[in-house]
Amino acid sequence: MGRAQNPMEFPVATICGMNASKTPPQAAGAAANGTDWRIDRERAVALFGAHAHDWPIEIVEETGSTNADLMTRVKALPRKAGALPRPIVRVAYLQTAGRGRRGRPWYAEPGNALLFSVACVLPRPLEGLAGLSLAVGVALVDGLRSLPVAGPGQIALKWPNDVLLEGDKLAGILIETAWSTDDASAVVIGIGTNVKGADELAARVGALHADVPPQARGTVPTALQRALPNANLTDTLAAELNALEPALQRFGAEGFAPFQARWNAVHAYAGREVVLLEQGVEQTRGVAAGVDERGQLLLDTASGRQTIATGDVSLRLADGAA
Repeated sequence: MGRAQNPMEFPVATICGMNASKTPPQAAGAAANGTDWRIDRERAVALFGAHAHDWPIEIVEETGSTNADLMTRVKALPRKAGALPRPIVRVAYLQTAGRGRRGRPWYAEPGNALLFSVACVLPRPLEGLAGLSLAVGVALVDGLRSLPVAGPGQIALKWPNDVLLEGDKLAGILIETAWSTDDASAVVIGIGTNVKGADELAARVGALHADVPPQARGTVPTALQRALPNANLTDTLAAELNALEPALQRFGAEGFAPFQARWNAVHAYAGREVVLLEQGVEQTRGVAAGVDERGQLLLDTASGRQTIATGDVSLRLADGAA
């Protein structure tokens, strides 16, 4: 299945889907049954806030990866702070090569998950990007909590880049850097949010991971529909973009430090015993004590407090943690 070609750009006020006649095969059943799974133009216009009104929004039926699409484009930009005056958003109903952290595939059926990427140039050098994925996580929590969800406090963060709903994985974040200079960095932020179809997704992931040891399987997926029965792509996209716009501006100006307190306030594992795994092997364990001003995990262990930087590690609740 090939990538969508030559997408047009739309400001939010004129957002619409592209290639509407080319329904992805996986979505044919939903379309035939009249299921409302596409992003609704008029509702999107009404819901998008003034802060995001000038962001170009592209919506395509299918592509390999929205992150890869935007990475190719931003790599071609002049390497300077003003190279991209405003972020570009690319949404796809179906990604044939979608991936998560450490190259893991991201499984989603069209209409069940909101899959999009944001390309932007931040006025910060590479080392100034520390904590960006955590700041994006804070924005996603605040955006999703702005929806009329039941028990909004159950939407929380798992270090370093997962959004949880009642302890299960609701959304993931993948950030890639296209280029960096002494005063600017071009990044692409990929976001996948499970909106519907939690049971089917959990069954599929469970079958694929049947031979993986339980502790190494990761967080069980869930969907926003669990807390919001009428959850849909349109409302979810609007909520997330409206929260991302000011967050990216603030991060560009101040880095992660102003997000630290908020991240710690919505930390799902605060005060709980956790283990850190590397390629499925336990490296250390302790009590999660939040993050520092650079977004590093603070872990209270038997030998004292340790600071853990993001890398090729996974965080899990320790066996028996309540």
